[in-house]
Amino acid sequence: MLTKAKIKYIKSLQLKKYRQQEQCFLVEGEKNVIEFLTSDYQVDIVAGVVEMLQKHSAKLITSKSKIYEVNEKLLSDIGSFKNNNSLIAVVQIPKAEQKIEYNTKLNLVLDDIQDPGNMGTIIRIADWYGIENIFASITTTDIFNPKVVNATMGSLTRVKVRYTNLEKLLSEYKGEVYGAYLAGNSIHEVNFAEAAMLVIGNESKGISDSVEKYISKKITIPRYGGAESLNAAMATAIICDNISRKS
Repeated sequence: MLTKAKIKYIKSLQLKKYRQQEQCFLVEGEKNVIEFLTSDYQVDIVAGVVEMLQKHSAKLITSKSKIYEVNEKLLSDIGSFKNNNSLIAVVQIPKAEQKIEYNTKLNLVLDDIQDPGNMGTIIRIADWYGIENIFASITTTDIFNPKVVNATMGSLTRVKVRYTNLEKLLSEYKGEVYGAYLAGNSIHEVNFAEAAMLVIGNESKGISDSVEKYISKKITIPRYGGAESLNAAMATAIICDNISRKS
């Protein structure tokens, strides 16, 4: 049975302050929870309705998680979902890797992405296109925010996201560095290098001046209609698709 203290602890993980303090985060929904249970992440707690616990009993038995049977109302109360009729989990934040290793193909670089939905979707896009590494500025939104985790739909278990000093990262990188801009070389005409960094900027301000000086080629998605811009996640998907087709 979940005690009041345990319930308070789980609810507190919705806030970054307590995620950092406890070095744990929330995962919600059947698909997400099962993805983390079958990954290298350490899942401390799983709470769920009886039907879900029975359905996934084999995976739960082999995990080291503490299992709690709860009703739908309590599941919704302790998580960020308005309605949750399946599972919720408390997962340990892995220790940050000190050594930075570049993918031999495409690496994503996120310069101050703020919207959790954008962040989660970009991680999911990276997973779709087989991009293993994302490098994010220190000011980029927290990947363990529940909204980010939910938007990744489990892709966070397969994509490495490292927060780092982008100026230092890019100054030491020897390959091509592409930057997404509203004005630049059309992605339909660029001969993309196999190994490269793709920089995506802030939703409203774009790529910062401090990062721009390391961009070796500015690229853009040709516009044929009247829309002023694309959101960061949508632009990332379009650019990644063009790169993948030309590599």
